[in-house]
Amino acid sequence: MSKLLIVGTVAFDAIETPFGKTDKILGGAGTFIGLAASYFNVDAAIVSVVGGDFPEKYLALLEDRNIEVSGIEVVPNGKTFFWSGRYHNDMNSRDTLATELNVLADFDPKVPANYKDAEVVMLGNLHPTIQLDVIKQMTSTPKLIILDTMNFWMDNTWDELMEVIAKVDVITINDEEARQLSGEYSLVKAAQKIIEMGPKYVVIKKGEHGALLFDHDSIFFAPALPLEEVFDPTGAGDTFAGGFAGYIASRQDISFESMKNAIIYGSNLASFCVEKFGTQRMETLTTKEVRDRLKQFKRLTQFEIELT
Repeated sequence: MSKLLIVGTVAFDAIETPFGKTDKILGGAGTFIGLAASYFNVDAAIVSVVGGDFPEKYLALLEDRNIEVSGIEVVPNGKTFFWSGRYHNDMNSRDTLATELNVLADFDPKVPANYKDAEVVMLGNLHPTIQLDVIKQMTSTPKLIILDTMNFWMDNTWDELMEVIAKVDVITINDEEARQLSGEYSLVKAAQKIIEMGPKYVVIKKGEHGALLFDHDSIFFAPALPLEEVFDPTGAGDTFAGGFAGYIASRQDISFESMKNAIIYGSNLASFCVEKFGTQRMETLTTKEVRDRLKQFKRLTQFEIELT
């Protein structure tokens, strides 16, 4: 069984959408990535940090999904990272109401000894120096390192981000971030410029409009499944990344063709994530539901055409 090392926040979120609002609930990039990856036959572990206020039941939830939690440091007298946001009516934009770094401010990641040889490493959205630190702790070169980042790090830690990007194989960002990172408006040109920075593959997420996969020579587009209702978009991008990484790790195939399937699997899982607040939908999702919706994706994207 392949090992998948996940680095990312395990946190509290408080969310408000046109459909309602929550108090503090389970969130964080590492959490969403881990839950998504757990639907594949992989040996996964999360590296993160939480405070003494973090409920044991949440760690037990991850363990019940066969996710190793020994890499999640618990700071007894500390408080867990907290984010609060309010989504606008279109659900595509949001306002951040609060960001409390708490124990994350002094986070010193420690990769468990038995995961320092992980074949696949998924670097969730964190400070680039933390991501670099994890890469340096690996005792053997991973088959694939996947990086997720955002415009905040482009604005504030450009040099460190460039250092990380040069060391990874895949980068996943949204279209706005791809344009900012590359300085190009055309996503085709943007992807090629980002590939010149180091990654072999670029995944550009376009939310409800699907995702694009690029390597040096090829392009693949996967649509998002049209949904009647989006309840809470929080964590959808991380769920996508977790599905992508989990599929690749389970197949041990890092070809362009394999990544095309990984994007579909990631999009499929993300379509469930948005159906309830936070991680609620991912906690109850069944393998049968995943397979049935994959069939919907297949019907959506396959057709025959007569060429004349």
